[in-house]
Amino acid sequence: MKDFIRGLKAGIPIGLGYLSVSFTFGIVATSYGFKWWQSLLISMTVVTSAGQFAGISMMLSPGLYWQMLVSQITINIRYSFMSISIGQKADSKFKGIYRWLLGFFMTDEIFAFASQEESVRRSFFAGLAVIPYIGWSLGTLSGALLGNILPERVMSALALAIYGMFVAIVVPEMKKARPVIITVALAFLFSSMFYYIPLLNRVSSGLSISICAIVAALICAVLFPIKEEVSDE
Repeated sequence: MKDFIRGLKAGIPIGLGYLSVSFTFGIVATSYGFKWWQSLLISMTVVTSAGQFAGISMMLSPGLYWQMLVSQITINIRYSFMSISIGQKADSKFKGIYRWLLGFFMTDEIFAFASQEESVRRSFFAGLAVIPYIGWSLGTLSGALLGNILPERVMSALALAIYGMFVAIVVPEMKKARPVIITVALAFLFSSMFYYIPLLNRVSSGLSISICAIVAALICAVLFPIKEEVSDE
């Protein structure tokens, strides 16, 4: 019980941060024509900010299923690696169906907290995931219901929340390593090309995101490979 409460307390700031971002998702989803319960259902069953924003935008263009598949795999593949990493630190009781739940609730922020544990206990991770999940769901519901009531200026300001969240994630890593700065710059350059250059600007947003992310990452992986440490044993 102590581990659960400790995880619960650690998840409070994550949940509060998710409120504003998911509120924006609720607004955007309903503006695209989704009903409030559909917006809420998406958030409760997906729990991925970038994937949800990209997904609902592609739903407006029927027939782009393979592009949606590619974009979602590209955007969300990192959660698989995060889950594997945390799974290696999980204690002996953290197995079976609980491993599936670990993967479902995995987000960037939850991973950041859980990775600081020497051994991730099942009760701690359960507590850590509760408040963020509730915050993400309630924020979506609030945005979907109140999006048409709030003043346009407030809605415009909240629409920037998703970008602010990603800036908060990326900038600290950019300060640590020059290759990350170059990767971000390349992704920005490629994204601008897909927006301004004729023919390229006809590519769907989900597919262009995937292309920009993969190409920028591949270029920097070749230019700045990470050398593996060789053991003396």
